[in-house]
Amino acid sequence: MSLKIYTNRCKGCGICAAFCPKKVLAVNELEKIEAVAPENCIQCGQCELRCPDYAIFVHKEGDEK
Repeated sequence: MSLKIYTNRCKGCGICAAFCPKKVLAVNELEKIEAVAPENCIQCGQCELRCPDYAIFVHKEGDEK
């Protein structure tokens, strides 16, 4: 699994963190999103789906993209 976060696009709204069922994401002191527990990610894609700024992408195992 690969979680790609484009911090230059992130405005720190926290929507992705709010929808993460495993609490993988959190807004840091710089008001940007970061993966605080990437080992807990279940690749549900809620963060990617909910991000209004297209700042986060989930590449599932076996994806060739």
